[in-house]
Amino acid sequence: MSEPMSPSGQRKDDHLRLAQEQQTAPPVRNDFDEVQLVHHALAGLDADRVHLDVEVLGHAWSAPLYINGMTGGTERTARVNRALAIAARETGIAMASGSVSIALDDPSAAPGFRVIREENPDGFVMANLGIGRSGDEARRAVELLGADALQIHLNSVQETVMPEGTRDFSRWPHALEEVVAASPVPVLVKEVGFGLSRRTLSRLHDMGVQIADVSGVGGTDFARIENARRPGEDYSFLAGHGQSAVCSLLDAPDPAPLLLASGGVRTPLDVVKSLALGARAAGVAGVFLRAAYDGDPEHATTVIRGWLSQLTELLALFGADSPAALSRTDLLLRGRVREFCELSGLDPTSFARRGDLSPAPDPLPTTATPPRSRTTT
Repeated sequence: MSEPMSPSGQRKDDHLRLAQEQQTAPPVRNDFDEVQLVHHALAGLDADRVHLDVEVLGHAWSAPLYINGMTGGTERTARVNRALAIAARETGIAMASGSVSIALDDPSAAPGFRVIREENPDGFVMANLGIGRSGDEARRAVELLGADALQIHLNSVQETVMPEGTRDFSRWPHALEEVVAASPVPVLVKEVGFGLSRRTLSRLHDMGVQIADVSGVGGTDFARIENARRPGEDYSFLAGHGQSAVCSLLDAPDPAPLLLASGGVRTPLDVVKSLALGARAAGVAGVFLRAAYDGDPEHATTVIRGWLSQLTELLALFGADSPAALSRTDLLLRGRVREFCELSGLDPTSFARRGDLSPAPDPLPTTATPPRSRTTT
């Protein structure tokens, strides 16, 4: 007879199930639908000229696409992580784990995360840890996965709705500074689906954070997930709270950390829009969770390969021979996104003629190093 699951383990499995339920619900519009790429019928390229590689944190990523942090720590979630890790290995894209906090507190949960590195020994892997942990715990999280970077997630809205969540956010800035100073690898700060504001990005830059994932509203909604776990109090009014990835990218300050985008990325076209708005790469969780939910790496691999093929074809369609060249694409901002720009003092019309005015971008650095080889024991 198996031992009963810990409360933390039960929460992990609940999150996985409820996130999958959101993915199988009828699709809804989000702010990516308010961004239109202007079609220029004679602007296309030969797809053979297109390259997808980008430089991130001194490493060459083969594509501006990565599997974002989702899960881990239980037998059920380990099967999903294994399928995703194999898919990352077979397609060459980067991958983040779910929060490893459970494994730091309970070593028996560690195999559900180690499987990522075991199945993908040479890939770019990011460990994930909630804010508020110590510098020593950050080092342990990196060691657990042999990680190339450490994601620290900010989730104050989720914690507010979570029945067992914290209500004291006052220590978070100091804790983040401690982790940035102590981590042996670069620290990537991300939201969990509520967006990073201009003020937050400026503060992260001042703290020495090199890279941030704006992770906006429009994808998996952790306010809804945690509300579904609450017996009694109803926080449904927080569903949809926050800024989208689109609005977070538009309002990003200069200087700011290098920006990644996630939250509501449903198609390769959403990836293209993220890149055109200034992200270096886009992270996908929900769609890839659906592909790996049954633990089938072949299905997940097929889905990701399809995205990479379509990304190449879309760049050729829009006349961009590289992800960086999308910064010259003409964009029309409509609806809620246009309203956000106007209320924030931004000019939404300035994106409509970029191809006429913008010089070609500088080529990406060629000194990036590939992920280091590892020997799995």
